[in-house]
Amino acid sequence: MKIEQELIILGLLEDKPRHGYEIKKQIKDVISTFAALEVESIYYSLNLLEKKGYLKKAVSTGGTRPEKFIYSLTPKGHERFQQLLTKSLLTADRPNFSIDVALYFLPYLPPDVALRRLKGRIRVLSKVEEALGKLSEQLQVKSSYHLHSIVEHNLELLRAEKKFIQNVSQELTNKNINIPEWPHSS
Repeated sequence: MKIEQELIILGLLEDKPRHGYEIKKQIKDVISTFAALEVESIYYSLNLLEKKGYLKKAVSTGGTRPEKFIYSLTPKGHERFQQLLTKSLLTADRPNFSIDVALYFLPYLPPDVALRRLKGRIRVLSKVEEALGKLSEQLQVKSSYHLHSIVEHNLELLRAEKKFIQNVSQELTNKNINIPEWPHSS
């Protein structure tokens, strides 16, 4: 399991005990806004964390409803959460953008096609920027400082990427940059 996923699950349980569906919903509805985390089956991850001694589960029955498992942190899980949170705050990983790999291979596209693709990316980034801007406004009203700051961080990164792609597009349009031909293997 990835450390980020472990941190997220333990962090949600640090807040309060939850059942698996509630954890999955919180990840999907809130955390996936800023973290690239797929939640196909949360129960596999919960079982792994339970085996490591970070979680305990209790059975909850409610009348005719099927039984649910409610997960909570153990003291060992709390300690692990604190370690992962500290590590995450102190680790300065370099941002990784999918565009960088595409730009490396840009010479494989004719300049007019490359320009259309770059302008398409700008349109996509603009839509994401609009959605994040609305979310930022909502969070500011709700006074969710920590969530608002995450969205603002993502907006700053997105705006920087958008500006960069606009500059690359402009250079390509002005022919100020000559895209070298790659040596194609025969």
